Amino acid sequence: MNSTKTTARSADASLQKAARVAGLMYVIIIITSLLSMIFGPSKLIVKGNIAETFNNIMANEVLFRIGTAYDLIMYASVVILSLALYVVLKTVNKNLALLALLWRLGEAILGCLSVLSSLIVLLLLKGENYLAVFNTEQLQAFIGVFLNVSSAAISIVFVFLSLGTIIFCYLFYKSKYIPRILAAFGIFSFLLMLICALVNIILPIKALMAFGAPAILFEIIIGFWLLIKGVKVQS
Repeated sequence: MNSTKTTARSADASLQKAARVAGLMYVIIIITSLLSMIFGPSKLIVKGNIAETFNNIMANEVLFRIGTAYDLIMYASVVILSLALYVVLKTVNKNLALLALLWRLGEAILGCLSVLSSLIVLLLLKGENYLAVFNTEQLQAFIGVFLNVSSAAISIVFVFLSLGTIIFCYLFYKSKYIPRILAAFGIFSFLLMLICALVNIILPIKALMAFGAPAILFEIIIGFWLLIKGVKVQS
């Protein structure tokens, strides 16, 4: 009997530790994503004017690099977050938890490819050898391609993010580890983001991504909830 209680306490402690790691990763992701939005490469890109974008990046190389570093930290945190959520929720439904983990890992991989596209832009800008082969207009066209690839990848990232989070939230709802209303809000928020991301792939309308605001609010709430309160394990 005592052995059973000890095992249960150990399992509960492990679950709480994983939940708090997930909460911490949520907080890091929120901070880095906000910093990227405020100071990141997107601030230097002038839509429809690659020449001005070219000049902005050249004049603010350090800012551009810092923005890509923020993104890299964010996607690295997504990997840790996904694993921590899998540890917490695999006892509810291991197959669904694994599916959600794989979708979130897909998000991280695509996000890193987007970061790589940004770094390739810097290589093209700083490589004198490229200037010897291509004229300025050709080089700007190449840079425009990589910037467009990086921008297009974000919508796909949101698709994988939404799919993974919807499954994780469903498992939270089923397990009652967090308040069901919070889990339901997460399902709704990321279902809305998923629809907007898919529509944006078909009809690129950047204004649609404003509907991602509820998802951001959900991540803020659940991040601090898991970090401070952990999960409620049933007796």
